[in-house]
Amino acid sequence: MYDYVSLLKNIVDNTPLPIAVLIGPELKIELANPAMISVWGKGNEVIGKNYFDVIPESPRHEIMTQALEVLNTGIPFYAKDKLIDLIVDGKITHHYFNYSFTPLYGKDGKIYGLLKNGTDITDMHNIKQKIQSADERLRIAVESSGMGTYEINLITKETVTSGNFNELWSVDDASDTEMLLKKMHPEDLPVREKAHQDALITGKIVYEARIINDNQSEKWVKVNGKIIKDQNGNASSIIGIIQDISDQRQFEKELQEKIKENTKELRKSNENLIHFANMVTHDLKEPVRKIKTFNGLLKKEIESERIENIKKYSDKVDQSAQRMQTLIEGTLAYSTLNKSIQPVQKINLDEIVENIKIDLELIIQEKNAILITSELPEIEGAPILIHQLFYNLIHNALKFSKADEPPRVVITSNILDKNGTKHVQIIIKDNGIGLDDIYADRIFNAFERLHSKDDYEGTGLGLALCRKITERHYGTINAAGKENDGAEFTVTLPLIQEKKII
Repeated sequence: MYDYVSLLKNIVDNTPLPIAVLIGPELKIELANPAMISVWGKGNEVIGKNYFDVIPESPRHEIMTQALEVLNTGIPFYAKDKLIDLIVDGKITHHYFNYSFTPLYGKDGKIYGLLKNGTDITDMHNIKQKIQSADERLRIAVESSGMGTYEINLITKETVTSGNFNELWSVDDASDTEMLLKKMHPEDLPVREKAHQDALITGKIVYEARIINDNQSEKWVKVNGKIIKDQNGNASSIIGIIQDISDQRQFEKELQEKIKENTKELRKSNENLIHFANMVTHDLKEPVRKIKTFNGLLKKEIESERIENIKKYSDKVDQSAQRMQTLIEGTLAYSTLNKSIQPVQKINLDEIVENIKIDLELIIQEKNAILITSELPEIEGAPILIHQLFYNLIHNALKFSKADEPPRVVITSNILDKNGTKHVQIIIKDNGIGLDDIYADRIFNAFERLHSKDDYEGTGLGLALCRKITERHYGTINAAGKENDGAEFTVTLPLIQEKKII
């Protein structure tokens, strides 16, 4: 006859899962396989002992309660992922177990004992904890970065989101794909569609789109995704992230506008360089040629000792050198005007005009000029620039005078209110040769000349400087007049500057 008892014991002993049979009210250990004996850590002499004497210290009371409850009620008990302290090599170590108590019934139908088994899942528990910890860190990182995540089941069309996805897409529920599409700007729907079509080839989804908020404002988002395939190679889902790029888009827009503005300034600067090149090849070339010519004549006259001609040619050389110096200084002043930062100060315009009268004292005396000035207000600005502005305007009025009539320059002013800001309007009117109204704006261009340089000295930069100075002071300058009937320049400047430097 086959020994089934020995067979059963052999199976139990060789099972890797801890198994024990507990008999009677004291739960005496009738049977325990090596795996269970190892878990208890009390040696091989546990057979025949009371179960409550060998169970782990923690949680002893809880386990006793669970075992006795099954013994009394016959209802099996199962525990999952339970922390139990075991003594291993004399040290208490933390383990996690799935274990159970199952009632054992005799022929009379009464419970005579319990079957105790368990599985050490410590490694599995630790891996699970690491995964949960990594998921939590990822969730926190995604939320703190302002991004949102999404997963689309391509079979069921179900959408699952996390993080800030709903807020970024301006929806309460992201499970409805149709609702998500309704929130997207209509012009960007083809962009999304193309991105999804390309993803069938590349496996990646990348596109940018505008989301329409409830208040009808727009925000830019960037969507990144990856297609996940099943074991058969068929696309099964899409996993990705969404992030708000509105600030980035705004920065790009401002950068483009800045580039456009700088390009315009560069184009303007290039035009000035062209004018400058023209001036170098013509205006500067001529005085150099004259210097060489008169210097040659001067040498010949020196040999002949003709004092009168020597003096005449020497004056010509001096005049040509002075002309070239004037051109160079004017060009330098014009080219560096935008680069020098000037502090804003209180400026007494009456003092500015008086100082200019002193500077121009010789030409005023030579031409018997008359300057009539009304009381001017105090303004804010860069004194050196304001002085240059009015010096150029008054000097022009004296320079472009009629040959048979002394210059008469009248300076008047009045206060204006422009958009709630007080401005002073200063009018400088003369009785000189005047100008045609069709040239009223052109004369403010760099190197522009309406009269022959042989008749009137200058560089063609003076009025261009005047416009630059008024613009830097957030003001305006205009010209008007008639030929042979004088010119009138109107300068409008704010009384107070908003910035401390210009």
